[in-house]
Amino acid sequence: MKKLQSIYPHLLALVGFVLVSLIYFYPVLQRKQIFQSDIAQYTGMAKEQIDFRAATDTEPYWTNSAFGGMPTYQLGAKYPHDYIGALDDVLRFLPRPADYLFLYFLGFYGLLLVLKIDPLKAFFGAIAFGFSTYLIIILGVGHNSKAHAIGYMPLVIAGFLMVFQKKYIWGGLLTLFATALEINANHFQMTYYLLIFLLLLVGYFTYQFLKEKDFKGLGFAFGSLAVAGIFAIGANATNLLATTEYTKFSTRGKGELTFSADGSKLTENTALSRDYITEYSYGIAESFNLVAPRLFGGSNNETLGTESSMYQFMISQGVPATQAEDYVQGMPTYWGNQPIVAAPAYIGAVVFFLAFLALLIDKRRIKYVFFGGAMIALVLSWGKNLPTVTNFFIDYIPLYDKFRAVSSIQVLLELCFPVLAVMGLQSFFQLDQIQQKKALLQSTLFGVGVMLILFLFKGTFNFSAASDDYFIKNYGPAFVDALKSDRKTMYSADLLRSAFFILIVAGALWLYIKNKFAQNTTIILIGLVMIFDLFLVDKKYVSAKDFVSKREIEVPFQATPVDLQILQDSSNYRVFEINGNLSSARASFFHKSIGGYHAAKPRRMQQLFDYQIAKNNLEPLNFLNVKYLIQTDKEGKEFPIANPEANGNAWFVNQIQLVSTADEEMKALDKLDSKKVAVINSKEFKFRKTAFVKDSLASITLDLYQPNHLKYTSTNTSDGLAVFSEMYYNNGWNAYVDGNKVEHLRANYVLRALPIPAGKHTIEFKFEPKVVKTGSTIALLSSIGMVLLLVAGIYFERKKETQL
Repeated sequence: MKKLQSIYPHLLALVGFVLVSLIYFYPVLQRKQIFQSDIAQYTGMAKEQIDFRAATDTEPYWTNSAFGGMPTYQLGAKYPHDYIGALDDVLRFLPRPADYLFLYFLGFYGLLLVLKIDPLKAFFGAIAFGFSTYLIIILGVGHNSKAHAIGYMPLVIAGFLMVFQKKYIWGGLLTLFATALEINANHFQMTYYLLIFLLLLVGYFTYQFLKEKDFKGLGFAFGSLAVAGIFAIGANATNLLATTEYTKFSTRGKGELTFSADGSKLTENTALSRDYITEYSYGIAESFNLVAPRLFGGSNNETLGTESSMYQFMISQGVPATQAEDYVQGMPTYWGNQPIVAAPAYIGAVVFFLAFLALLIDKRRIKYVFFGGAMIALVLSWGKNLPTVTNFFIDYIPLYDKFRAVSSIQVLLELCFPVLAVMGLQSFFQLDQIQQKKALLQSTLFGVGVMLILFLFKGTFNFSAASDDYFIKNYGPAFVDALKSDRKTMYSADLLRSAFFILIVAGALWLYIKNKFAQNTTIILIGLVMIFDLFLVDKKYVSAKDFVSKREIEVPFQATPVDLQILQDSSNYRVFEINGNLSSARASFFHKSIGGYHAAKPRRMQQLFDYQIAKNNLEPLNFLNVKYLIQTDKEGKEFPIANPEANGNAWFVNQIQLVSTADEEMKALDKLDSKKVAVINSKEFKFRKTAFVKDSLASITLDLYQPNHLKYTSTNTSDGLAVFSEMYYNNGWNAYVDGNKVEHLRANYVLRALPIPAGKHTIEFKFEPKVVKTGSTIALLSSIGMVLLLVAGIYFERKKETQL
């Protein structure tokens, strides 16, 4: 009975999390789904893979619908023996995106319990974490894997804490499964940031163990964590190995070129350019929107009302009231340093106030780890605005240069501050009345004081945005003056708003001190205010209006008359949608496209575009077999352009231009007749022949097309070299001539080429990635090991209990 009573509060909390998740995203109960822009792009990219899977019940692991061809390892590929993924499906049983919100709550609740927070405070703390505005907005735009990884972060931290609390078995098991789930979420940037925090945490506890000369305990802790880490990595071996392999092929790997697209010498050789890594850097002053949401204008698409200066400006220009009201629904009020912001990264004024309270009164030194983690995240999020620190990390910290959008490291801050807030709330009730009064006064003065200081500094800001010049040019100075007026209003209003919420909570705590409120009443009131504060902000950016029918999610793009016209051609070819460049997956939904939308594009394809296609060199379009281009006229109407010069699926060449470096490969494409000449790197491919006899009747035709299997028939009276309009990716693509495996080459910087003997032959390319087979075997063995560790752990813990 006692055990049931102890479990009862946790069951209530879990039911509460389910209800809150479903209520917040209530359209899912109407079978609607949230429209996420990034997921729409993913659907376009993955269309061929999804169709192939449905038709054959197998994975292709390759798609030709995007970027001319790429592995599907980072496009939702399903691997054999992914038992951790199956466990994850069980935990995320709610409809999306309610499942991710539930995961936020569940993971954070577990962390707070490990920190010995009672269930009621942990319940409200978990909801406050889940309602952190950044965590909600990423669900709105479709950063699902990021949300997925963030959801498991608290449980990993909880596992580490338990291990260092000398609960080696239970802590090790929690670390094992939480880490496996974290890695399985497949957002390595978030996992990398988590690792930064864990290094800080491990450093703190290592110091404590060494200080106490508990070398045995430290050894057990490291041993437990090491076993957990090894098996967690092993259970995800397929995805980890495949991603590592693809990274070298992608824009996240270091390139071979030593000059830039404009011809200048490259001054750095990072995986991503420094400007690209730091493009999304949080402004130093902008960081205060963590505690006052619209301090810097909120978003690039802010909703203003009829009381706004912009609305009054529209009316003064003779715009009808209804049109003016519609127009001010999406105003570019954001004036911070970042290019595009969908919402401020607001953690809550109440959370901020209670976190400061924790720093004042909580006696547990672990608070400094969470505060330190938050401050490290804040400093690193400033990116190019603090170049000394950022450049050090890019140049010297392993893997830091693999990730862009450094502002997203603030997820650590958004995790640490709610932890501190709940610790502060818990500690307050453990003080005597005199201490409570002193702490409350200091925290209130600090919280309201920060808002007052920011209000006084209002006159030092010009409230100008980088985009204002565009609006002045197109709409006039008066338009921007109205924008600035609204920015100033939002600045002041949200400072007052945050101060108001701080005073409400301070008032509740004061009434508790005066014995007007009971402790649980006070906790519930503060918890509701804390959640209400965040809820009101969240709903401005993600709400029921963002939900659409299931059909609109499954088919996010509608075929245009141009698409339908092109699709009448049933042969195998590629399409280039000019307006999309290499950053839209719309065309990929209907055609085999050279464009796409991905954070890790094939590097050589990106370079081919930047160095050649973007400079109006059309020859790469010919050898990529781009048969149709989609262009837009001045009125915005699409029209197709047929390319009669497209080389086709494969062709014989009669001349080889040998080069020895990647620079020479790229420069050789400047003036290339790809129908006659192929460019090959002789240093990389040990190829020496420079000429072939090409029969006038020589041909090579595509007989079978599948994304992972291509079959051709070749005819030539002499030995020849054939070039195929398919992307070269040696880690998986195997070439066969009459069923015999042969080596193939890379030609024209990105394509496959193959020496073919004289006569008639069957040529095949099959995508047979060894990494999937190897990784799946490791994953199977590791999963078995995890089950054995779980059984053994439960057995030894129960045995220990019976001996007590």
